[in-house]
Amino acid sequence: MNLKLSTNSQFTIDNSQLNITGSKSETNRLLLLQALFPNITLANTSNSDDSEVMQKALKGNEEIVDIHHAGTAMRFLTAYFAVNEGREVVLTGSQRMTERPIKVLVEALEQLGAKISYEKEVGYPPIRIKGQKIIASKVNIPANVSSQYISALLLVAPKLENGIEITLVGEITSVPYIKMTLALLNDLDIKTSFEGNVITVYPKQEVASKVMTVESDWSSASYFFSLAALAENATISLNSYKKTSLQGDSALVEIYKQMGVETHFEGNKMTLVKQSDFKPETLNLELNNTPDIAQTIVVTCLGLGIGCHLTGLHTLKIKETDRLEALRIELTKLGANISVTNDSLTLLASNQINPNVKIATYNDHRMAMAFAPLAIKVPIIIENAEVVSKSYPDFWNDLKSLGFEIS
Repeated sequence: MNLKLSTNSQFTIDNSQLNITGSKSETNRLLLLQALFPNITLANTSNSDDSEVMQKALKGNEEIVDIHHAGTAMRFLTAYFAVNEGREVVLTGSQRMTERPIKVLVEALEQLGAKISYEKEVGYPPIRIKGQKIIASKVNIPANVSSQYISALLLVAPKLENGIEITLVGEITSVPYIKMTLALLNDLDIKTSFEGNVITVYPKQEVASKVMTVESDWSSASYFFSLAALAENATISLNSYKKTSLQGDSALVEIYKQMGVETHFEGNKMTLVKQSDFKPETLNLELNNTPDIAQTIVVTCLGLGIGCHLTGLHTLKIKETDRLEALRIELTKLGANISVTNDSLTLLASNQINPNVKIATYNDHRMAMAFAPLAIKVPIIIENAEVVSKSYPDFWNDLKSLGFEIS
C-alpha cells in the first residue's frame, strides 16, 4: 500500500490532542516479566505488531515460534526459552531476521549452561533452544552490542537459582535501555546493582501482585516533535508521558529545543509548542544512547533547511534494515547532500526538497514514519505504508486527524 501525503501551505496544528500507545520497549520487557511472575497485571500496553507477537509466543505451546520482524522478541525469547526447563523450541523469523546476528547472546547464555544450536547459518536465527535449569550466574558480554542482548539476560535473571552477574567488556552503549530494564525489576522489588561495568540481579522466585502501567512510547512521539518543528505554528498534546521517563528517547525534549520546539508537562500530559521566529542552526549530536530517533532528526533537519552531523549510530546497521544506507538512498532522492559511515551521518544544509518522491521503507516502520512529516514541505509518497503497524498501527489516522491529506 502506497500513500501520498500532502498538507496545505502555511500548515498549522492548533491545540490537537492524541493518545499514543504504550511503549513497545517497556511492554515487551513487562510481558516477559509477567510470563515469569503471572501475578503481575499490565495496563496501557503497546498495540504494536512486535508486542502482539511477543505475547503470542509467550502464551503458545508451539515447537516452532515465528516472531516475524520483531527483533526485541527474538532477543528476549532466546533468553526466556533457554531458562524454561524442559521446553524445546525452534525460534525463527522473517528473512531479514535470519540476517540479524544473535551469536553474542547465544554465547552469553552458553556461558551460563544453556543448550542452543543453529539450524542453518552459525550466529543467526533460526535457533533450536532446549530449556535448562541454570545454576551458573557469572557471564561476560561485549558492552558495545545491542542493549537488548543485555536486557534479555537481566529479565530472566530473577528466576535463576543464583541470579546473574554480568561483566560488560568495553565501552557501554544504549545505557538508558539497560537502566529501563533494571528500573522495571526494581519496581517489582527485585534487587539489582549497576556499578562500573558489572550488573548484578539477585534471585527472587516470587513477587507481590502489582499493576504495572506502561508509559506511552517516546519513539512514537518523535514524529510529532518533527511535525511541530516543521509546521508554521503548532501546539500538540500527547497523553501518558512523564517528565522523568525511563525511556532513552525522552532526550527528544532537549534535542528538539534546538529545533524550535518547547515541551511542557502537566500531570501525565506533554504539550509540544512551536516557537515563533526561531532560527535553528547546524546540529551536532552524539546518539549512542538514542539511535532510534536518528531517522526522525535527520529528516527534520532536511525540512528545516539545516545541516546535521550525527554520531554513535553503529547499531542502526543491524536494525530492520541497514538504516544508515537506507537514509542515504532516500534522502538523496529528495535532493539532499548526505554522507554516511559505519557509525555516523552528515547532512549539508539545503533549502531544496524534491516533491512527489517515492520513499522506499525497507520493511522498516521508522523509515515510513520519519519521512511522513516532510509532507508539510512537499507532497511525498510512502511505499508499503502498512509497515507502521510494527510499532504504531494508528499512525496514519493520527496524521489525518491533524489535517494531513492522505490518499
